[in-house]
Parts: sequence; structure tokens; C-alpha cells
Amino acid sequence: MRILILIICSFFSIQSCTKVKDKSNTKEILQVKQPNILFLSIDDLRPDLGVYGNTEIKTPNIDALAKQSMVMLNTHSQSAVCAPSRASTMLGYRPDSTRVWHLGDKFREINPNAVTMPQYFKKAGYYTVNIGKIFHNYMPDSVSWDEPDLKPYPYNTKPYNNRDAETYYYSPEALEIQKRDREVLLEKRKGKKIYGDGWNRGPAIESADAPDSLYYDAMQTQLALQTIDKIKDKSEPFFLGLGYFRPHLPFVVPKKYWDLYPKGSVSPAANPKLPENAPVMVANSNYELRAYNHPHKIGRPEDEPLPEDYADTLKRGYFASVSFIDACVGRLIEGLKERRLYENTIIVLWGDHGWKLGDHNGWGKMTNFYIDTHVPLIIKQAHQKEGKRIEALTELVDIFPTLCDVSNVEKANYFQGTSLTPLFENPELEWKDAVFSQFRRRARVSKDGNEYMGYSMQTKTYHYIEWYSWDNETKQKVNYAATELYNHDLDPTETVNVANYPEYKKVVEELSVKRAKGWRAAVPKI
Repeated sequence: MRILILIICSFFSIQSCTKVKDKSNTKEILQVKQPNILFLSIDDLRPDLGVYGNTEIKTPNIDALAKQSMVMLNTHSQSAVCAPSRASTMLGYRPDSTRVWHLGDKFREINPNAVTMPQYFKKAGYYTVNIGKIFHNYMPDSVSWDEPDLKPYPYNTKPYNNRDAETYYYSPEALEIQKRDREVLLEKRKGKKIYGDGWNRGPAIESADAPDSLYYDAMQTQLALQTIDKIKDKSEPFFLGLGYFRPHLPFVVPKKYWDLYPKGSVSPAANPKLPENAPVMVANSNYELRAYNHPHKIGRPEDEPLPEDYADTLKRGYFASVSFIDACVGRLIEGLKERRLYENTIIVLWGDHGWKLGDHNGWGKMTNFYIDTHVPLIIKQAHQKEGKRIEALTELVDIFPTLCDVSNVEKANYFQGTSLTPLFENPELEWKDAVFSQFRRRARVSKDGNEYMGYSMQTKTYHYIEWYSWDNETKQKVNYAATELYNHDLDPTETVNVANYPEYKKVVEELSVKRAKGWRAAVPKI
């Protein structure tokens, strides 16, 4: 209730105040157009980019952007699954406040008076446009945008209304498999509502010798540039939210991107097993990958791993998908420069959560493991010439207040993140000593059939997680269930849970107290 009151008060106050913070110099400042904002969300993107130290992946365009940007090296998602992560990022507060804990939780139904990031900037004088996946699928939230949910033709026509953008294939073989698998699903679920009208079936991979221009994300890029041409001369600055769908499954990109990664050219996961002493609820079931067509059985992380050659193919498909999106980002930035908009445009590029590529014998997100909460975050300010690499612990919930600061828009007092602008000035500042995430493990996915909520806290040295049983009727944690502790100084890939080791007893006690105090106690003293 307190957050709701603060939201409503801030929402009305932002309409009555100027969009710049220096009110004594308002007339002079308004002579210069506010910076535009290009907000790039990339689905399932883990920090496998050249700028983050991966020497095997080819991401020249994002790496070039990073040279002129603030590169946040230790950013964590508030929940390693799309809907909760995006709701938290776009509302500015954390999952236990948004009450969005699962893919099916619709933030606008749960929080009808919530003010989203684009809605906030719209009230601050920005012209807001949405293309692609900013909120979760089927949640475009039309009240947030002046132009909501734009799609490239023909995907903006009725036959495609119920389809996710991830579901398009381009080769005859893949299309036939998809058609067959969908028919089987429709027959099996006859009379029941089926997500995406059953189109999220087909091969997990496709390598068609086809031009980029046929693919949905490339078409979105072209639509974004066409839209910019229509709105760039408005009196208001623009806020363009562009959500790319790859590298989300299936790994469907043109052959030329697969050709960048011949067989055996990418390293297998450094931590291919579940951690020793892992509690029963820690692992996801790999159900996301299992929904697609495969030449091999997809088991749970507790089962035998995939054959090495198929695991290699899947990882190469993910890398190829990232390289395809990198090319889309490159075309977009080139287009901004051609239109002389690049310098006065703030660019935020972020991933909503990580993704396991055989790590912990898992494929997908939906855990509290570091590999799933660690995400890329790159922020280019208007007229920025030189980039910085920033090691401080940060969170996706920090984006909203940061974007307010770099665009001279007043910050709301209900934000639960911290503006990163002091770090932009001095990356060596004492900053947050912990960041927080959480994940709800549903009973149908948990190995033991029970419901849990896991609360994660990452410090500079330790990753600490407490699991509780969860009552999904009352939406409350109930009984303590288990603890995880990973010492990242000794075990950066989280291979051994040391929570019950005698030598870590005091560490566990101290971290438990710290986690209970929560994010407010970790806010930097600046």
C-alpha cells in the first residue's frame, strides 16, 4: 500500500514539475533538446560478449558501443525469468513489491496503478514508442506508450496475433516439423487454452541460408529506423523501447552466423554438474528446452548430460543468435549516426537474466545460480566520448533511477534501486556491499513436487541463498527449507555448496542476518 501511495503521488507530481532538475536555469536548458533514449532489451542474454571477456564469441558492434559507454561488469537480475525480471526493471522496485514472481503473473493486473518506466518518461515530456519485447510476451501495456506494440508487416496482421515472435522458422524442413508437432499438441490439449496457440513447437535450432532481412529481429531493426524517421523531428525527445527476441530459444538465425562457430570452436560449460550438496529445489527441470524437437532425450539436471556433440551444437546456436543480434544492434547504431542522432541519444543495452548452456547440467534460466542472475548492462550517456568498465555490484532495478539522472528527469521517491551516476564519475566509490535476487520454484517443476521461494544475496566474496517453502495461496514464505553458500574467491563457478561445512558456520550466520536486513541495508552511503 505504501508503494502504491508513493507511486500515485510521484506520478502526479512529475506532471506538474519541469522535466529538468535545474529549475533556476530552466529557460536556458530547454533551448537544448533533451536527449533521446534508446532502450534495448535483449532476451536471455548472458554476459557472453567480447567486452565481458569472452574471446570465442563475435560481437563487434556491441563491443564498439561499449568503448563509449559505461560497462557494468557485475549487474544482477532481480529474478532469473522474464516476467518478474522485466516487471522489476520497468517499475523500479523488487519482486516482493511488484508481486510478480512467475512467468504468468501479469504486472498490470496485480498493480493496476503502477507507473512503468516509459509511462513515467511520457509524463516527463518524452514521446514513447514500443517495438518488441520490453515487458513479457502478451504484455505490451498500451497505457505506457504513445505508440504501443509496433510490429513489422506482415506480423502486425490478424493471422499472427496469437504468435510469439520466437516461433518463426524459414526452412521447409523446420516448418514441417513445427506443423507436425503443433498438431500433436493441439490434439493432446483439445479444448484447453494453449500458450501461443501452440506455435512454440519445432526444432531447437535452424540454420537456413537466408538473408537477415527475412528474420523478425532484423525486421524490427528496420521498423525502428523507419519509426525514428517519423518521430525524430518532434518537439519532444523520444523514448524508443526495442526488445530483441533472440537469443531466446529456438536458436533460429541465418547460416552465416552459424558459420562463425564451426564444430568444436566453443568451450563446453566449465561447471557441467549440479553443485555438490545442492538442495533438492535448486535446479530447474530443463522444461523450456524440452518443449522443442530434439534428436536426443532432454532430461533433468539430475540426469545424464546431453551427448557432447549436441551440447556443442546448442551452445554454437546460442552464440550464433547473439552474433545475429549484434549485427542488428550495429545496423541500428549506424542508422542513428546517419541521422545525426547518435550523440544526443542515451543508449541502454541490457539482458533480462542469464542462461545456462550446460552449466550445472542445465539448459535455460530459472534458478538462483550466479550464471542465471548475472547479466550485461551497458549505458551510453548523451555526448559520451569515452567508456569505463565498472566492477561495483549493481542491479537491474538500478536502471530506472539512473536513466532519470542521465536525462535530467526527477526521480521518484519509491524507487528501490540506486542511480549509478556517482559510479560513472568515480568507479572506485564504495558501493553496494550486496545485491539481491529471488526465484519461485513451482511445485510442478521442483524435483520433490513442493513449492519454494529462494532468496539470493550476492556479495563480493559470497553467494548466499535461503530457501523457504511457499504458500501460493497466501503468497507468503512459510518454513525454512535449505541454505546454499558459494565462496566465489575459491569456487567462482559454484561447484560446491559449503553452507553446512563447520568452517563456514559463522559466515552463514552473518550472511543470514545480512540477507534478512535486505536491500535497504546495502544501499551505498553517498
